[in-house]
Amino acid sequence: MAVDEIWLVGGYQTDFARNLTREGLDVADLAGEAVRETLAAAHLTPAHVGVVHVGNAFGQLFTGQGHFGALPATVEPDLWGVPASRHEGACASGSLAALAAMADLESGRYDCALVLGVEVEKTVPGDVGTRHMGAAAWVGHEGQDAKYLWPHMFSALADEYDRRYGLNADHLLAIAELNTRNARANPLAQTRDWKFTDRSFTTDDEANPLVEGRLRKTDCGPMTDGAAGVVLVTGRFLADHPEIAARPRARILGWGHRTVGLSLEQKLTRSAHDPLVLPHVRATIQDAFGRAGIGGVDDLDLIETHDCFTMSEYAAIDHFGITRPGESWQAVESGDLEIGGRIPVNPGGGLLGGGHPVGATGVRMLVDALKQVTGQAAGYQVPGARRVATLNIGGSTTTTVSFVVGDR
Repeated sequence: MAVDEIWLVGGYQTDFARNLTREGLDVADLAGEAVRETLAAAHLTPAHVGVVHVGNAFGQLFTGQGHFGALPATVEPDLWGVPASRHEGACASGSLAALAAMADLESGRYDCALVLGVEVEKTVPGDVGTRHMGAAAWVGHEGQDAKYLWPHMFSALADEYDRRYGLNADHLLAIAELNTRNARANPLAQTRDWKFTDRSFTTDDEANPLVEGRLRKTDCGPMTDGAAGVVLVTGRFLADHPEIAARPRARILGWGHRTVGLSLEQKLTRSAHDPLVLPHVRATIQDAFGRAGIGGVDDLDLIETHDCFTMSEYAAIDHFGITRPGESWQAVESGDLEIGGRIPVNPGGGLLGGGHPVGATGVRMLVDALKQVTGQAAGYQVPGARRVATLNIGGSTTTTVSFVVGDR
């Protein structure tokens, strides 16, 4: 097995329905749980770990804590002295941590990396939390008049889709309903026990009020406390540890990573004459497909995509190539996105249903990809899944990362 083969050999996700502050716990407690349980899931000990990479976006703002790279050694004495780094790319922070771990392994420096994503967001009221998260936009240049900045920004993206192609709010709300319904079968999903009615996913102003622009309450992802972890190893590590090689595992087949300017207006201006609204997102996905040696979306069994808002999933549909540009509604109406459909999307509930602890989301996607291709996704398992793609975005798609994960 070559060094450039990177394998996922174990992963863990905390229960995203928890509220750490109400439990009397803090971010270190969350990190400690993620470290212990991730290594246990991989059947490894801290002694096996050569390097640690931590994704966290807004630690200082929500908890006052910075220097997250030091948290693993703080909560696990046997990681004392192991090199570790924190990575920040807004909602894509966890995926950036995974990319950095891959680079360390591919370089030959290390053969085993622990990747964590950690975020605590319920320490402040919701309106304060959304202001904290506004740091991922172009501060002072966009959204200054919005009470809730990110709903405002993704409403603006919806406006652009409407201007170019036409957009029906019912299709966005159908995405919310699907992902919330999927989350009911996920024992770690934040909304699994939340109560909804038939009116919750409609344009009823009382049951589903407007938040900003055209986006309503169920168009918007929740504030979440949570962590996720995954262990990445080289083929050489597996050759030296046949007991780990004999266990369920998945391989990172391909990856893509693009970064563009901060503001949404910049993005929309540059793409004004492109068939796609966000061509750099498509380029990220194509990079992952190319490195994985696959021709397109029909070579996948499912997708884990970023649905911080219904509009971000709606945009992902045509950028993945499930439909032609501007025709994402067709996949929504046809049932293509359902488990059992042409290409299931977010079978565990995604961010809307599953929860979105910002720095952990990209890592959680890899954990779910590992579960799916090893048949361990329990109630939300896609039958026969062998190949999964992820798309994790930071800001208004300022940072985009995509992985393709397969069973071999």
